[in-house]
Amino acid sequence: MPKTMFKIDLSKPMEEQLHPGHNRWHPDIPAAFSVDPGTSFRLECKDWTDGQIKNDDNPNDIRDVNLARVHVLSGPVYVNDVEPGDLLVVDILDIGAFQGDEWGFNGIFARENGGSFLVDEFPEAAKSIWDFEGIYTTSRHVPGVKFAGIMHPGLIGVAPSMELLQKWNEREKALRDTDPDRVPELATTPNPEAAVLGTLKGAEFDRVAKEGARTVPPRENGGNCDIKNLSKGSRIYFPVFVKGAKLSVGDLHFSQGDGEITFCGGIEMAGWIDLKVDVIKGGMEKYKITENPVFKPGPVDPHYSDYLVFEGISVDERNGKQHYLDANLAYRRACLNAIEYLKTLGYTGEQAYMILGTAPVEGRINGIVDIPNACCTIAIPTQIFDKDILPKK
Repeated sequence: MPKTMFKIDLSKPMEEQLHPGHNRWHPDIPAAFSVDPGTSFRLECKDWTDGQIKNDDNPNDIRDVNLARVHVLSGPVYVNDVEPGDLLVVDILDIGAFQGDEWGFNGIFARENGGSFLVDEFPEAAKSIWDFEGIYTTSRHVPGVKFAGIMHPGLIGVAPSMELLQKWNEREKALRDTDPDRVPELATTPNPEAAVLGTLKGAEFDRVAKEGARTVPPRENGGNCDIKNLSKGSRIYFPVFVKGAKLSVGDLHFSQGDGEITFCGGIEMAGWIDLKVDVIKGGMEKYKITENPVFKPGPVDPHYSDYLVFEGISVDERNGKQHYLDANLAYRRACLNAIEYLKTLGYTGEQAYMILGTAPVEGRINGIVDIPNACCTIAIPTQIFDKDILPKK
């Protein structure tokens, strides 16, 4: 078993841990520990909200969650002899929930506090709790469903350079300024409220808190990509922007559907992750991996083979307006079509939405060239239900 290099006490917030993690991206956040290339190690992780969500039936904690706190990450890990221009090679060896804490949560975020992919149809907060039994999960809030999870880190990435950080902040502020009063907001720009920055204190803490990028979106450093197949057995090649790379990880999921569409997506959990790091010197230029990570999926996947697949096209269902090859709209339509069908099986709209966000559903861009309609699909494994869900004569 790899040595635990970052320990977590679930009863304490991240800033009170033995070594605090962080919830902003900045090159000056100090490393929690260092390792040599070729080393395996374990990181323990809190859930992405830093323990704000409780195992109960009340969705008010989802409604009222402080999004300035997210995502709390374990790290950074300084990898010796790694320099800008290298590729950091990260193997995900294993992932698991803490013993005695085998549960997770899914939530639909309220419009005024984050929203979700289908915020116009589901503007109010809702929550489901999922219990784990080995590789399987069930929920008292979504009856009749049981499935095997694909545990994975929703967020894993390396630190940006100062130049890259400034680029992020400038382009995201420019986007937000196009509609500064939009709810939910177009981008989450730097905000010192509830910042956790490792061991930084005083004036340095204040400076980094004002400059640090929020961890909400995926970016060139990896970050919050929420790729369900980036699970154990996967290998990731990260472009390196700072000395030591400064690798961080968090936002562990027990399971997730493609798209993480409820935003508080997948089944969020606290747990541990085992990693191994190595380096390819000069790999960014050699392999032209300069903008975003590349990864090789692992061999672990639930063996579902029978699906019911719902299509969507880029025509707005609210007003019938035709859009040109809009894959975002087409995927939205596919999700809405699936939700309407699941409602005929007795699920509420919120329950159906949560099934799409938590179960290992497969999302696809199927056609992106046939003007004017993009076509996207969402495929639901039929075996996760305790009854036959196919249409009948």
